[in-house]
Amino acid sequence: MQTAEAEHQAWIEKGFHGEMDYMAKHGTKRTRPAELVPNTTRVISARLDYLPPNATDSEAVLQNSHQAFISRYALGRDYHKVMRKKLQKLCEKIQTELSNSQLGDNQLGDSQLGDSQLGDNQTSHFEYRAFTDSAPVLEVALAEKSGLGWRGKHTLLINKNQGSWFFLGEIYTNLPLDIDEPATNHCGTCSSCIDVCPTQAITAPYEVDARRCISYLTIELKGSIPVELRPLIGNRVYGCDDCQLYCPWNKFAEITKEPDFAVKHGLDDISLIDCFNWSEDAFKTKMAGSAIYRIGYTQWLRNIAVGLGNAQTTPNVIRALEMRLHDDSQLVREHVTWALFQHTL
Repeated sequence: MQTAEAEHQAWIEKGFHGEMDYMAKHGTKRTRPAELVPNTTRVISARLDYLPPNATDSEAVLQNSHQAFISRYALGRDYHKVMRKKLQKLCEKIQTELSNSQLGDNQLGDSQLGDSQLGDNQTSHFEYRAFTDSAPVLEVALAEKSGLGWRGKHTLLINKNQGSWFFLGEIYTNLPLDIDEPATNHCGTCSSCIDVCPTQAITAPYEVDARRCISYLTIELKGSIPVELRPLIGNRVYGCDDCQLYCPWNKFAEITKEPDFAVKHGLDDISLIDCFNWSEDAFKTKMAGSAIYRIGYTQWLRNIAVGLGNAQTTPNVIRALEMRLHDDSQLVREHVTWALFQHTL
């Protein structure tokens, strides 16, 4: 992890993390697992496919300026909840297996553990904490070391047989497990992800300036989206998948078997105007249990205003924007004003 630590620190020093202060404030806890969770000697990395079945073709949505493009990972239930629950079940299964194994040894007289020690973490000395994008963890670097795949030039993990449409999760543990061989890199001379990035956020192979990344701009950034980047966002109102859409390894990607990741509320192909017309109560109802709920109603409207500013001019688009000219939020009003101006150019 020394190389990953040095690369992460260099990335922070360049300011590429933008307003994501949490990326810097934990120091070496992010790169040294035992500092985050004492007694950690191994990390179990896991992956979970999320590409939903029967979703409208992404390129078709992106080419229709009146539709809202939402990153495929956010079309269903919030992955934090789904992945964390699965990791917890895995930990419980490990605990049960260890307890049963020790119980058998005890019945044979080979164990020094008493019955009173069975059934808790002290029984098997199994200590663990499970994470999924919820703590200072270099999940891609850890997954690469575990053999799950390699870090692509877009900085996401790529698996030779399953592409990159999957979530990662980790279990920090004290169990002395065997160590897997790390994955080897197979990006070769391909630069598809770099070439197609709408905002040229991939500043070099294996390096992303988050301040230009559409996922950062529409999700992590809480204030005003830089004016010079707004036209480049197009109709992407929550995240961006372009670097994955054009990665040749994703021809091997598999559709998820997880029902929670199925498309909800028609979010795979919904009009910008329909989204913009939602009341705050409607937003909260429709987005309950979704990762999108986390950005809040105001940021949602901000993003859609930009999308409408980039849409083909029609009376309905103008009317929808004008209805929000006097929105309670200054942030929304600013982006609506910009959007309306785009239709006068």
